[in-house]
Amino acid sequence: MIVEVDEPAYTLVYDPNPSGVTYTISDFQRALEKGSDSEKIETMKRILVTMLDGNPLPDLLMHIIRFVMPSKNKQLKKLLYFYWEIVPKLDGEGKLKQEMILVCNAIQHDLQHPNEYIRGNTLRFLTKLKEAELLEQMVPSVRACLEYRHAYVRKYAILAVLSIYKVSQHLIPDACEVIDSFLVAETDPICKRNAFLGLAELDRESALNYLQENLTSIDSVDTLLQNEFIAFIRKDAIKTPALVSQYIELLQDLLVSNRSSEVMYEAAITLTVLTNKEGILLNVASKLIDLAAKESDNNIKLVVLEKIKEINEKNPGSLEDLTLDILRVLNSQDLDVRAKALDISLELITSRNVDSVVKLLRKELQSTADSTNDKTLEYRQLLIKSINKVAIMFSEVSANVISLLLDFIGNLSSESANDVISFTKQVIERYPELRSEILTTLIDALHEVKSAKAYRGALWVLGEHAQSEAEIQSTWKHIRSSIGEVPIVQSELKKLQTDDEENEAEKVPIVSTGPVVLPDGTYATESALSVSEKVKSTSKEEKEARPPLRRFILNGDFFTASVLANSIVKLVLKFEKISKNIAITNALKAEGLLILVSIIRVGQSNLVEKKIDEDSAERIMTAISVLMDETSSEETENERQLLNLAYLDATNSSYKSRVDVNLKKTASKRSKYVAKHGEAVDKSITFRQFKDAGIHTGPVDSIEEDIKLATTGTLSYAKLQANSITSKLKKIVPLTGFSDPVYAECYITNHQFDVVLDVLLVNQTKETLRDLHVQFATLGDLKIIDHPPSTNVIPHGFHKITITAKVSSADTGVIFGNIIYDGGHGEDSRYVILNDVHIDTMDYVKPATCDDNSFRKMWNAFEWENKLRIKSKLPSLRDYLDKLVEVTHMNVLTPEEALGEKDSRFLSCNLYSRSTFGEDALANLCIEKDPVTQEIVGEIRIRSKTQGLALTNGDNITRMGRNMNTVSVDRV
Repeated sequence: MIVEVDEPAYTLVYDPNPSGVTYTISDFQRALEKGSDSEKIETMKRILVTMLDGNPLPDLLMHIIRFVMPSKNKQLKKLLYFYWEIVPKLDGEGKLKQEMILVCNAIQHDLQHPNEYIRGNTLRFLTKLKEAELLEQMVPSVRACLEYRHAYVRKYAILAVLSIYKVSQHLIPDACEVIDSFLVAETDPICKRNAFLGLAELDRESALNYLQENLTSIDSVDTLLQNEFIAFIRKDAIKTPALVSQYIELLQDLLVSNRSSEVMYEAAITLTVLTNKEGILLNVASKLIDLAAKESDNNIKLVVLEKIKEINEKNPGSLEDLTLDILRVLNSQDLDVRAKALDISLELITSRNVDSVVKLLRKELQSTADSTNDKTLEYRQLLIKSINKVAIMFSEVSANVISLLLDFIGNLSSESANDVISFTKQVIERYPELRSEILTTLIDALHEVKSAKAYRGALWVLGEHAQSEAEIQSTWKHIRSSIGEVPIVQSELKKLQTDDEENEAEKVPIVSTGPVVLPDGTYATESALSVSEKVKSTSKEEKEARPPLRRFILNGDFFTASVLANSIVKLVLKFEKISKNIAITNALKAEGLLILVSIIRVGQSNLVEKKIDEDSAERIMTAISVLMDETSSEETENERQLLNLAYLDATNSSYKSRVDVNLKKTASKRSKYVAKHGEAVDKSITFRQFKDAGIHTGPVDSIEEDIKLATTGTLSYAKLQANSITSKLKKIVPLTGFSDPVYAECYITNHQFDVVLDVLLVNQTKETLRDLHVQFATLGDLKIIDHPPSTNVIPHGFHKITITAKVSSADTGVIFGNIIYDGGHGEDSRYVILNDVHIDTMDYVKPATCDDNSFRKMWNAFEWENKLRIKSKLPSLRDYLDKLVEVTHMNVLTPEEALGEKDSRFLSCNLYSRSTFGEDALANLCIEKDPVTQEIVGEIRIRSKTQGLALTNGDNITRMGRNMNTVSVDRV
């Protein structure tokens, strides 16, 4: 359904009865005839909602004139004017209906009513009336209202004059003179504002003269009129560039002297439209920052910060001196406001102000140290990410920033601590000269780390970047102290026996089961059951008091142990290369073997909460075998090179390539930004004095462009209509068959949050179908809001109805129904069952992006999963991925470099999409190409918070597979 973009919408009406109860015309007529005023008010509300849903109800016009219009009830009269606003006033031939003469007389009486509120409400209605024949009779009364004693009447009277003149100029040919004389004599600020609004729209010269007359006293003018002055200045400066410099001076005076936040904001935004001089922009941004810091409404803060961001984007580098001022907004408690302020500040940081910014961020981070509030934790994580970005951009503060973050690492959450370690990796890779200082700081801080994920990252950093003998030995000392006393099994059993002896008098004695051979070969008289019970009874404080690595291992985190094994091998191989002290090398190997064997043994015992998994055990055993092979004198040089390649070179080169990819992405974003906002060297210089008079070279009114985009969309109406016409035939769905007595088809249109069905009904019989009506119902998150009335369809006649369904989620919905009409000669009613209409709501699903941490969080939190097996005959894996993205409207989160070559046999990636209703959909695709059958096989897992979105995406993928695997016959 095409929506006229030029047709204005004035009133939003709330439906008081959204349950879908239907009323017939006779019900409405009966309620209007016999009901009380309160009943008539409810009936009028139902009539208004029904008419706004698309049913004009023409048979009610006379009943409303007879039974509603004479009422003196104020609320009923207000509803009556809503009705006059939307009721069709012209007949089928385009002429004014005869009934409207009665309406016109009633409106004239209300324009002369002694109650000023009734007069004002009537005048406000006239501003919405577009029929010149009706307005012609109202002009004398409107003119009389211009001199009424109450300002409430006068403020609407002047707008009515403007509206009538715009509908037809001959109705009030002297409108400009009327408004001008009204403006001179008026004293009420609202009336003066409305009059100047009309004068600016009709007579630019008169409006400019009035503005010049009030220049000296513009500071004392009411804020409403000041805002209107600013709007006039903005529009007039676009049309007459010669006055721009004078207007800029006037706006600067308003910006400095005015105390009204609204006027200050409007003046600031208008200045950004008219000029791009750095000094003026600095002053404007400073005022906007003051406004954002002063206002308590978070929405206002976000709007103002967005404007500051736009100023910086259009004029890069002009607001660098205000970086610290913008960070004043961090005093707000709203996380979105803080995030917006930090984003803007990061774009403005330079080498001149980076130290001050880091100090301020450090102070903010310290203020969150002792809080456990969820919002404070999120704010702390936001600060850490911001500090990371600052340190990566400026190497001179990297060392100080890392020491600051590592001091806080014990108080950080798992995700924040992991961010700090990831940031440390990037800094060491980009600035090798800081390596030694960072490693020392990291080793000192690791005893406070509580997150296993962050500790694994730190172990990788130590194993990868410890180069000298002193660094390797410092790292080894930390590992040795973090693992605690070894063998772990024997030391833990000894501790349990000591605790048992101390508390023997308080505990029930444990029955001995005889000697038991422990995993490390020693004997013990403890039963496995009693040991595990004692381990479970260990208090939380005792568990937290253990060294980090020992705590992780006894808690069953053997992935960290496998990372430790690789780090030990790296340290031994490096020390062997740079040191000739064979005794220390052998001692490291022996101690490393003792630690790893101890971890294997404890992983197989009952001391841990969870037994060691097969993958971790295999990785640790591989490390043990490497250390054992190192003791062999028969090792060849090729084997040593392979070990160095696998443990020392491969991981470092892999991480370097990942950093390079991130740098390329950053450089690509910057190049796009420069290409968008930079000016070419050979760009021609425009001299306004040398151009023709008809060529416009002044500033562009970006505010008006934004308003136009918001009201009409990004596409022009002509394009929208063309697209609709070309695609209409593809969206027609038959509801009945050609042999049915009533043929029905519908055209489906998705319009914002509505699905509109234009249904065409054709009577294929030779009889008149009486009392024919269509009933629709839905499955899924759809709601029918239209209930078209019954009608009679002549033989072989056509009838068109429009059905609107509200959409509340992106789940696929089904609309079904039937057609019912009376049978002939007293027979029962007849009906035709309609085909189901499947509403594909994928238009509401858009590709989206998120970081890896957010994806993992949602993947673990979402409870609905749809797992599908894949089998396709497409030529390559990339072709299947492209087709999948097209069907599901998802975005590939996995970097292009990680997808492998285009002719690769394997492909694994993550995908993400988000609906306009805020619903998230995640997907993980794992496919491969069968080398024998050359078919693509694998599976895809889809997860979402609600069941419907997961099933919808699954249905689309299944349908895509059926369409692609359909066998086509070219020749018989």
